Amino acid sequence: MKAYDVAVIGAGPGGYVAAIRCAQLGLRTVCIDDREKDGKPALGGTCLNVGCIPSKALLESSENYEKARMEYASHGILIKEMAVDLAKMQARKSSIVDAHTSGIAFLFRKNGVESILGRARLKNTGEHCILEVASGGGTARLEAKHVIIATGSSPRKLEGVTFGNRIVDSSGALAFEEIPKKLGIIGAGVIGLELGSVWRRLGSEVVLLEASPEFLPSADEKVSKEALRQFRKEAGWTINLGIKLLSVEEIGSSVKVIYENYDGVIEQDFDRLIVAAGRIPSSKAVVDDHLGLAIDDKGFIEVDRHCRTNLPNVYAIGDVVQGAMLAHKASEEGVTVAESIAGQKPEVDPHLVPWVIYTSPEIAWVGKTERQLKSEEIEYRAGQFPFSANGRAQALGDARGFVKVLADAKTDSVLGVHIIGPFASELISEAVVAMAFSASSEDIARTIHAHPSLSEALHEASLAVEGRALHI
Repeated sequence: MKAYDVAVIGAGPGGYVAAIRCAQLGLRTVCIDDREKDGKPALGGTCLNVGCIPSKALLESSENYEKARMEYASHGILIKEMAVDLAKMQARKSSIVDAHTSGIAFLFRKNGVESILGRARLKNTGEHCILEVASGGGTARLEAKHVIIATGSSPRKLEGVTFGNRIVDSSGALAFEEIPKKLGIIGAGVIGLELGSVWRRLGSEVVLLEASPEFLPSADEKVSKEALRQFRKEAGWTINLGIKLLSVEEIGSSVKVIYENYDGVIEQDFDRLIVAAGRIPSSKAVVDDHLGLAIDDKGFIEVDRHCRTNLPNVYAIGDVVQGAMLAHKASEEGVTVAESIAGQKPEVDPHLVPWVIYTSPEIAWVGKTERQLKSEEIEYRAGQFPFSANGRAQALGDARGFVKVLADAKTDSVLGVHIIGPFASELISEAVVAMAFSASSEDIARTIHAHPSLSEALHEASLAVEGRALHI
C-alpha cells in the first residue's frame, strides 16, 4: 500500500492547486479524480472542463460575432457577409480546454504530484488515513497522513424535470451542435445569464425563467436594477421573474414548459431548455458513513475557518463547503490548507472574495452591499461614477454602467465596491487589493490612475464618496 503525506480527492481549481502547493512545500502528494477523456485524466474539474473556461471561450466568440454584426460599422469597419461556424467555435473552445488540462498535467509532473484516475473513498481516519480508489474495474488502497476533500459541486436537479436530448444542464448547454431558435433557461443567476448571453448573441430567442421575484438579489440593488434594464433593452432577451414552474415535458422536437407568474398560467414551447437552477455540493460517497463526517442539511461539509472537518487530519475546500461557489475561492482555500499542513499560518478572508458575472456589461463586486450595511446598521457614505463620463469607455464604444464605492462614514475604510460596465472583471481586483490593505476611499482617491483608462472610474467614484468627483 502506497503512503503519502497528503491525498487530495478532486482535481478541480481547489484540488489541483492544493496538490501543487503541497508538493512545493515538500509533501509527498497524490491527487485522485475520476473525470476522464479518451481514457486519460481530465484534470481541472467542472471549472476547466465544462464550466468557467469553456463558457468564457464561447462568451468571447459570441461577443466578437455580435460586435462585428452590430458595432463595427460605427468604427468605420464594414463587413458585407457574416456567418457563424458553430463547429469551429466549439472546436476552439475544446482546444482551449485541452490545453489547460494538459497544462495541469504538466504542472503535476513538474512539481512531483502523482495523479490517479479513479474514484476515492475515505475508509478510515486518524494518524494514518486509509483511502480506497476504484479504477478500471478494480480497487486499490493507499495511506495518507492528511486528506483534502475537494470534490466540488454538481448541477441542481429539479423535481419533475428529466434531462434528455433537449433538456440539458449547464454542461450540455456548452455543447450544442446547432443554434436553438428558441431557448428556455430555468434560472436567471450567474450561469443562466452567461449561457443565455452566448446563445442570444448567436441568434437564439432566449427566455429566462426565474423563481425569485428579485433579479440578482446577491448583487448591490442599484447594480441589479441597472443590469436588468440593460438586458431587457437588448433584442432577444425575455426575463421573467417570480415564476412558479408547473411542468416540463419533452415532446418530439420541442420542450413544453408551463409556469405561473403575475399574469397567470403561461405555456411556452422551446427548441432547447437549459436547467441552471444552481449547484449542490458533491459530498456524498466520499467518506464511509461510520466515520461520522459532519455534513449540514444542505449537503455542505462542515469546516472551521481553517477548512478542518470534524475528522482528524481531514480537510475540505471549495464548493463542497459553505461559502461562494467560485473557483478562485476554492484555489485560495487549497493554498491555505496546504500551508497549514506544512505548519504555516495562512488565512482566507471570505469578505474579500470577488464575484464576477461575465455578461455584457460585466458585473463584479467585493465586500458589502448597501442593503447589508443598512441591515447591519453601519453608517456609510457612497460615491458613484458613470462610465458615460469616462474617456476610455467612450473610445471602446461601451459606456454603460457605473462604479460605486461604499465607505465607512466614520473611518472612511472601503466596505464594498460594485461595478457594472466594461471589463468589470479586471477592475474589481484593484478594489480587492485596496480592501485587503484596509484602504480608505481617500487612499484610492489620492492614488494616480493612468489616463485614459477604465480604472479612472474607480478613482472618480472614490472621490465622489466625499462629493469631490472631478468629471461629473
